[in-house]
Amino acid sequence: MKKLWFKYKEYILYIIFGGLTTVVNYVVYLALTRPLGLKSVLIANAISWIAAVAFAYLTNRIWVFESKSAGVGPVLKEAGKFVAGRLITLGIESLIIWIFVDLIGCNDIVIKLIASIVTIILNYIFSKFLIFTGSRKK
Repeated sequence: MKKLWFKYKEYILYIIFGGLTTVVNYVVYLALTRPLGLKSVLIANAISWIAAVAFAYLTNRIWVFESKSAGVGPVLKEAGKFVAGRLITLGIESLIIWIFVDLIGCNDIVIKLIASIVTIILNYIFSKFLIFTGSRKK
């Protein structure tokens, strides 16, 4: 069991923290669109994205990819790449939501779930291969 944990630890932690990041995203989104009554799903999505990205950066940096970047410069560079990758996936997620909710009229929660799955996969690829590459604990 221990061998399996160490072999798949990164994937397991990414799934756990990715799930929690999705929960943060949805809780903020639902709070904005339901009780607070924000009419724009794109604005609600952007605000929920900011909260989720902050949570995701910290958890990915500390536990998933175990970044060893230290000092203001390297950490800001890493955080900048993280946010840039997330901005790309925000654009993709927003495009999916705009097409399927605003243009076609599909259920926003169903479409946001589908868009989240696409986003989670792309975010892992960006983090693993472009963001936390040289700073990981060996």
